[in-house]
Amino acid sequence: MDLGAGAGAGPKPARGRLGAPSSGMRAPGTPWARFSAWLECVCVVTFDLELGQALELVYPSDFQLTDKEKSSICYLSFPDSHSGCLGDTQFSFRIRQCGGQRRPGHAGEKHGDSGAPASLQREPAHYFGYVYFRQVKDSSVKRGYFQKSLVLLSRLPFVRLFQALLGLVAPEFFDKLAPCLEAVCNEIDQWPAPAPGRTLSLPVMGVVLQVHIPSRADTPEPGPPEPSGHETLLPAPVVLPSVHELDLFRCFRPVLAHVQLLWELMLLGEPLLVLAPSPAVSSEMVLALTSCLQPLKFCCDYRPYFTIHDSEFKEFTTRTQAPPNVVLGVTNPFFIKTLQHWPHILRVGEPKTSGDLPKQVKLKKPSRLKTLDTKPGPCSSSPPGTQRQALGAGRGGQWGWHSQRGCPHPQSRARGPLPSPGLYTAYTAHLHRDKALFRRLLKVPLGVGCSPWEGDPGLALWLSPGNSQGLQKKRPSDVQTAVLRRHLLELTQSFIIPLEHYMASLMPLQKGIVPWKTPPQIRPFRQDDFLHNLERSGPQLTCVLKGDWLGLYRRFFKSPHFDGWYRQRRREMAQKLEALHLEAICEANIELWMKDKSEVEVVDLILKLRERLVRAQGHQLPVKEATLKRARLYIDTAIGSLPKDLQAVLCPP
Repeated sequence: MDLGAGAGAGPKPARGRLGAPSSGMRAPGTPWARFSAWLECVCVVTFDLELGQALELVYPSDFQLTDKEKSSICYLSFPDSHSGCLGDTQFSFRIRQCGGQRRPGHAGEKHGDSGAPASLQREPAHYFGYVYFRQVKDSSVKRGYFQKSLVLLSRLPFVRLFQALLGLVAPEFFDKLAPCLEAVCNEIDQWPAPAPGRTLSLPVMGVVLQVHIPSRADTPEPGPPEPSGHETLLPAPVVLPSVHELDLFRCFRPVLAHVQLLWELMLLGEPLLVLAPSPAVSSEMVLALTSCLQPLKFCCDYRPYFTIHDSEFKEFTTRTQAPPNVVLGVTNPFFIKTLQHWPHILRVGEPKTSGDLPKQVKLKKPSRLKTLDTKPGPCSSSPPGTQRQALGAGRGGQWGWHSQRGCPHPQSRARGPLPSPGLYTAYTAHLHRDKALFRRLLKVPLGVGCSPWEGDPGLALWLSPGNSQGLQKKRPSDVQTAVLRRHLLELTQSFIIPLEHYMASLMPLQKGIVPWKTPPQIRPFRQDDFLHNLERSGPQLTCVLKGDWLGLYRRFFKSPHFDGWYRQRRREMAQKLEALHLEAICEANIELWMKDKSEVEVVDLILKLRERLVRAQGHQLPVKEATLKRARLYIDTAIGSLPKDLQAVLCPP
């Protein structure tokens, strides 16, 4: 089997029928149109003793990847040496598309995206990589280990679906290799398109996956998909409760006490480094964090798994400018030193032993950061007045950091290479923590969590990762996740609803939209006006949480999420305004209007109506079919009123 070039030198083009060199973009109308509605391509990455990670196969073979993209896929498809992953591991990554012409969009893609929730639309400038990595002892291999990854490359953020698909395909592929992969890709090429709102049955390898593709019209928690006629067939379908939702409770269990603070950091688009022991933990935590804001679209960059070999490494680690608005998931301890200047660092999973940290990593003490740790220590009984500054023991001193609470120097207690699990930040939450949530999720005794100040040491003890007594063991994990997801959804909705109401007030009144005049403009968003009205129409009407909502909105206005939300809403309002204007024209008497109009004015109307028809037919305007029919009739009527020579120009044979 021919292998690609070493990762250090850049992968060679893949060989063979499945992995022929990527000779160009996929031509429209090829047999892979349905396949491409789900996946861009499938890659196989192997480890060669002399070359390192190498791209072995790309399928379909005509999909075009740049050399930089191939290199990124090779590096990100393998856990780094600090992870020590044996057996089978699943994780995901996200890479930036690197220039170059790509195949045209598939028919229906734009229409499909228009019906999908903003957070689940296709990524136009990034690829998601879903990885199934196997590393097992193999005496027949010179290095002693079999190491190979199967990677699904897609623009869809359907992590749950593609993980399930890999769980079916990868074990079979590692046994049978190329023939199995080709058969699976041909099956995927028969799948129906992922149209929002539909429940689909997707056959693959003798199994039927039944999934519901989320739609904007869905209720927040639609539940498992309804049977779609396959319940009487054999084999019975495997019903996936969601194509994208992770087990939030399992992901956030180590830092449950800080979920609300993490929600604020995500809302404000703050830079956050997630340090985890493996790519699986890293990628799940990053995806869980970015899903906290649903239904609000996460507009910042995020990398579920990131390595020092990534093409954006220098961009993200530079000290010449402020840290970028990105959530970065890493496993390499080298990032501890490289990104010490980042304002927020989340450590999850068990620390490595002291021998795992490279000796050249010497840590500084950025005293501006404080420690929000879930494990209480000797300083956990500080006075109430200081609890807004830090929660827990300040055990981040093992990282060379210490909390701003007058604790003994942390390095006098322990000298470990990595920080204890917890959140390290100087950020002070704007909102008070909802302790009722923790009582629903955990078996917290009466009196615990009732302290009037934010950091209750008793609650911190019950929330600590090592305290298994605090779990609601009788309640299934999916129920716990539903409780947590509902809390985050209601929190986001309470924050967004006042913004939506104010934005709606900027829309011109429908009675001001008249047929033969330019429609009125959408009024500008004035932040001071919004904040002035917040007291009587703010989130306190739908949310019981107290705190500095005003300050949170002020910071939100400076974040990429506000810019993304505002641009999207203004675009939708402009389209609605244009649709209302078109409806007003179609309800007017065009023959009466044309009586005293010049030929130039009539031609101008024809061209504008045609332009709007094209946009409406491309699903860019929310217009009813009856309006479109009437617009076509008006165009024909207007053309018929013109001289023959102009008719020939406007309607060539």
